[in-house]
Amino acid sequence: MLIGIPALLGPELLATLRAMGHGDEIALVDGNYPAEEQARRLIRADGHPLIPVLDAILSILPVDDAVPEALFRASVKGDPSRADPVHHEIEAICAKRAPGRKVVALAGADFYARVKSAHAIVATSEPRLYANIIIRKGVIYPPETRKP
Repeated sequence: MLIGIPALLGPELLATLRAMGHGDEIALVDGNYPAEEQARRLIRADGHPLIPVLDAILSILPVDDAVPEALFRASVKGDPSRADPVHHEIEAICAKRAPGRKVVALAGADFYARVKSAHAIVATSEPRLYANIIIRKGVIYPPETRKP
């Protein structure tokens, strides 16, 4: 256990988040996602639903503010115009932790391709379908500088 670090974030996940560079992406996926097959690096978060894992990660990981889009979610049956309740929960956590950043819904094939190229995949035990999000890592600005 560490002060200020959510206990939900284990050593492997913390090391991966720390090792990621600016612009690297991490995917958090539901229990049905073929994470083992698609991951370059796989981190298991078995027994945890997606929303608390997302909240914990976003409490310590900066979201990229150098690009117009840095948060991407899966869509219902590949249709970006559709959203399930879990997507609204994802958007609420992102609004709280990364204010002003929009969560972009991607079509099925586009989402899968982006996950395959992600730095890592975190496989949760989330039972709801399409409960998947990709986060692009930003930077932590030095105290003496201001965000552009």
